[in-house]
Amino acid sequence: MSHANNPEILNRLRRAQGHLAATLRMVEDGRDALLIAQQLQAVLKALDKAKTELVLHHIEHHLEEATGPLPRETRERLAHIADLSKYL
Repeated sequence: MSHANNPEILNRLRRAQGHLAATLRMVEDGRDALLIAQQLQAVLKALDKAKTELVLHHIEHHLEEATGPLPRETRERLAHIADLSKYL
């Protein structure tokens, strides 16, 4: 599956886009800096999650390309790596 067709990546990017649009409105409306900073944090978190999903998808795609369909055990190990990546 292409990155362009991955719904998880697209949803995360759309979420980041929504947070950024809300941040712009908040700045234009002169909202409190603390609230804007919190919204910016949401933008960064959404982008970070999108990036992680993209990288993990890319790794899985190339593993399958090199070895063929991945067995269940390999997919489980990749899921474990994905869970660990939250702490990077």
